[in-house]
Amino acid sequence: MKVATSFSQAYFERLRDTVASIPFSEIDAVGELLYRAYLNDKQVFIMGNGGSAATASHFASDLSKGTAIPGRKRFRAICLNDNLPVLTAIANDIGYEMVFAEQMRNLLRPGDTVIVVTGSGNSPSILEALAYARSCSATTIGFLGFDGGKAASMLDAYIHIPCHDYGIVEDIHYALGHCFKEYFTRRIEEEPRNAL
Repeated sequence: MKVATSFSQAYFERLRDTVASIPFSEIDAVGELLYRAYLNDKQVFIMGNGGSAATASHFASDLSKGTAIPGRKRFRAICLNDNLPVLTAIANDIGYEMVFAEQMRNLLRPGDTVIVVTGSGNSPSILEALAYARSCSATTIGFLGFDGGKAASMLDAYIHIPCHDYGIVEDIHYALGHCFKEYFTRRIEEEPRNAL
C-alpha cells in the first residue's frame, strides 16, 4: 500500500523544486546594481502589497540595519509601505494605485534605486510607481513571480521566480533579503576603510 505524501512534505517539495530553478545570474546582477547604489550614496526605495509588503519592510530593515558596520557608511533604504498615515491618506484622497508614486514625488532623485516586490507583476500601485521612477531616471529593480507581469518590461533588472504559487514565490523573495544582507555585509567589511 502506497503511503500518501503529507501536506507538509508536498509543500516543501514544491519549494525545493522551485528553489532549484532560481536564476542566480539575475540575483548576482541585482546585487551589483544595489552595491553600486550603496557606493554612490543613493537612496533605495522598496515597496510591495500584502505579503510582498511584509517582505519589502523586512528587506529595508536588512539593508539599513542588517548591513550596518561601525565606522562604515550605511545603505540608505526606506520601505514605502511602512508609513500607514501617509499611505492611507493617499489611498483615501487620490486612489490606492498612487500610494507609492505619490510618496516618491516628495523623495525620489535621479539615480536613486526603486525596488518593487510583487508576485504577479501587475498590481496598479506597483506599475504606477515604476512609471514614475522611470520618468525620474531612477534605477528600477523587481522581485517577480508568475510570468513577471507588466512590471518586467519596466525594470532595469529583476529576479524572476518562475512559479504561480504565491506562497512559494513569497518564501523565495523573503530569502533573497537574507541572501543580499549576507553578501553586502561581507563586501562592506572587506572594503578598505579609507575607500568609504
